[in-house]
Parts: sequence; structure tokens; C-alpha cells
Amino acid sequence: MDTKFDFGAVEGERIVYVRPVAVADLPDELRAHAGNREVIWAVHGADGEQLALVADRRMAFLLARENDYAPLSVH
Repeated sequence: MDTKFDFGAVEGERIVYVRPVAVADLPDELRAHAGNREVIWAVHGADGEQLALVADRRMAFLLARENDYAPLSVH
């Protein structure tokens, strides 16, 4: 989960990538905050750095847009 991947830059856009994360794959201290969810959503910068973890996909996209990023899904 902590492996960074450089997606490269798209000229003129501030892009972040949104992907699902299995709660079971999270460290114990984060898993405790996930409640009964099986999946949460990660927002990553173009350099692969994890910027945020949020409860659902919609929230991840809203967070990105509120911070002037263009979110893209990663499967």
C-alpha cells in the first residue's frame, strides 16, 4: 500500500488519483478508525504520495476538487 508510483505529469493540470483501499490492508491504528467499512478511498498525488484517506469515493473526488485538483480513478 505504501509503494509510490510516479504517474507522470499532465501539462497544465494538477491531477490526483483516487483508488479503493481494503481496510484489512491498513495498519492497525488506521483500521481502528475505519469503523465497519471494508473499503476506504485513497487520494494520491501524481508522484504516488498518499495525500488522504476518506470514507467513500464521492468524498475523495469532492476533496480533490475543493483543493483545485483534477481527480482520476485508478483501478
